[in-house]
Amino acid sequence: MRKPFKRLLALVALLGAAGMSHLAHAADEGQLIKRGEYLAIAGDCAACHSQKGRAPFSGGHPISSPLGTIYSTNITPSKTAGIGSYTRDQFAAALRQGVRADGSQLYPAMPYTAYARLNDEDVTALYTYFMQGVAAVDQAAPATDLPFPFNIRLSMKAWNWLFLDKKPFEPDPSQSAQWNRGAYLVQGLAHCSTCHTPRNFLMAEQLERRLQGGSLGTWYAPDITPAALQAKPAWTREMLADYLASGHAANGATAAGPMLEAIEMSFSRLRREDLEAMASYLLPPTAATAAPAVNKPPAGLTPVQGDDTPQALAALSPGARVYMNNCASCHNTAGQGLNGLPPLQSHPVLRQPNGDNVVMAILEGVLPEHGQGMIGFAHTLNDEQVAAVTNYLLQDIGGSKVSVTTQRVATLRAGGAASPLLWLARAGMALAGLLVALLAWVLWRRRRARRVA
Repeated sequence: MRKPFKRLLALVALLGAAGMSHLAHAADEGQLIKRGEYLAIAGDCAACHSQKGRAPFSGGHPISSPLGTIYSTNITPSKTAGIGSYTRDQFAAALRQGVRADGSQLYPAMPYTAYARLNDEDVTALYTYFMQGVAAVDQAAPATDLPFPFNIRLSMKAWNWLFLDKKPFEPDPSQSAQWNRGAYLVQGLAHCSTCHTPRNFLMAEQLERRLQGGSLGTWYAPDITPAALQAKPAWTREMLADYLASGHAANGATAAGPMLEAIEMSFSRLRREDLEAMASYLLPPTAATAAPAVNKPPAGLTPVQGDDTPQALAALSPGARVYMNNCASCHNTAGQGLNGLPPLQSHPVLRQPNGDNVVMAILEGVLPEHGQGMIGFAHTLNDEQVAAVTNYLLQDIGGSKVSVTTQRVATLRAGGAASPLLWLARAGMALAGLLVALLAWVLWRRRRARRVA
């Protein structure tokens, strides 16, 4: 009787060990999925791969580019419409090198040039999340159809050869762990340089001017180098972390446009220590000490200031008149702020090298998902009025020398200036075709001459 009993005990122990191992593996898998979800938030994947009216991550979001509209792809684990058939290595190649499982190239609207900095562990966590933590959606996204020659995805191989740096992030041993974490996020997952770095005529980032500000066609992503962040109105690390968390900072900054979207969908959902790490990387220690004094709207009811008699109103400039009629009820007559609404006198948006963001805020408004917003005036103010009030805000309230023209307002209202890249590419191909034809003609002439001789 003892031997069968011992065997039974051994079998129970073996089954228990197997069960415990399975539970431990499941727990590890659950933690990996959770980590991957956090990384997907940090990478702001949903901003492009989710679209209103469609299931999360099923793609279909239209991304405006100088070459046409690019539609985001379905990245759910669907085997028919998504990435369900991708191996971990194929997922990594798409994420970090812009190469799909079928070998075709992705367009750099997908910021794989930044995601190339991700380490293997984070890539594995992201892969696990998208394969096991996201519901499969068997709905294909609309196909991207760019004009010739950019509809030939093979051309992206040459672009990648010129501009893609495949090296993953390497920590700087001379810096703190916090600084390195911030560098990893800013350079990689958060892909800050995608917007904040100017681009060359081939739409590649000018890395020698990293984070020095870049136009997005309509909105302008400002210079976020230490020199710019320390200029008036100065930032501190705490302000930067607060801004990323809420879209507001003590120096008067308020987020709008694509930055507001990034804050609402990504940065506001990150851990405070990660936001502080990003601020630590962007600002050197010497800039993180003293907070500048800023104009804050007084608490409680604020009286409207200024002279509104007919004689005073008659002397107003066109921009001041538009401001008084449309803006002063919230921002006060001289931009001091009113009844808790934001002051404009020290707002960082009035210190930028161009007035594009002021124009876009006036046209589109600032409409956060939660909290107080500002309506847009695209349907009530014409281009001349928008230019006039923008110049009044920049020069009379902000003390800036920057100005905008009516033509610039019209361009921004229409979605930004057209890129010459399409015509340059076609002209280049035509020239190459002519050179090939000329070479073929020369060779033909030589062969003919030899035959005659």
